[in-house]
This record gives sequence, C-alpha cells and structure tokens, in this order.
Amino acid sequence: MIEQQRKRVERAISDMINEMYSSYLRKMQSEMHMCASKCCDDQRGTLDSVQSCIEGCAVPLTKEQNYLQHELGKFQTRLQNCVMKCSEDARQRLLPSPGTVELSKYQRQFENCTVSCVDRHIGLIPTMMKTIKAVLEKGPNAMPQA
Repeated sequence: MIEQQRKRVERAISDMINEMYSSYLRKMQSEMHMCASKCCDDQRGTLDSVQSCIEGCAVPLTKEQNYLQHELGKFQTRLQNCVMKCSEDARQRLLPSPGTVELSKYQRQFENCTVSCVDRHIGLIPTMMKTIKAVLEKGPNAMPQA
C-alpha cells in the first residue's frame, strides 16, 4: 500500500513538472538556445566574451528551474513530515511487547494515515501549480530568492 502511495505522488509531481515544462520552461529553453546562437554569431567576440554571453543566456532558465525545484522540495518535505508524524503516532501507541494483532492494527493505522497525507498533499498540487505559474509568468527577474 505504501508503494502505491509513493507512485501516486510521483505521478502527480511528474504530471505537474511536465505541465510546467510545456507551458513555460520549454519556451525559455528555446530562447536560451537562440540567445546562445547569437553569442556565437559575434565574429569579433573573444573566447571569454562569447562564453560569458552564452552563460548569461542560461541565467533566466536556471532561475526558473531553481525556483521550481525549491517549491517541489518544500512540497516533498511537508509530505515527508506528515508521513513521519503518522509513523511516530503509530509507534507511540504500541505496547512494549506488541502481539501480531496489535502490530497489524497499528500498521493499518499508519497506512491509513499515510494515505490521508498523500491525498491531502496531492490535493494541494493544483493550488501550488497556480502559484508557481503566477510567479513564472512574471519572468525570471521576479523570481523570489530560494
């Protein structure tokens, strides 16, 4: 059951990343490559100046990718904390020498709590996506410091 929940979260996050990539990051990636191509077209540019220009082209995309990674990291940390609380709560209820029936009961409680955590956090993804999209729409110069 825990494996199924992990897969649900992975699928939901993967879908979100794919949506962000196709809606925002792919366009920025294209712009980065066109910018870098223009850097290389500068016949008077030195090796260092062209390299510096190319690196500058990557900054906006890197900022947006870092922001997205930061938000995903916060989401995953909150989910992990929720699941850890489920585990701690189940452990605290265990008697010193639990029998098979008690272990089974607390395992079910842990699994139900974990499913609840996953459901709640997957339910937060649409709101998180709206927030991330709103920030990405403002452009890389408006990125909050992660």
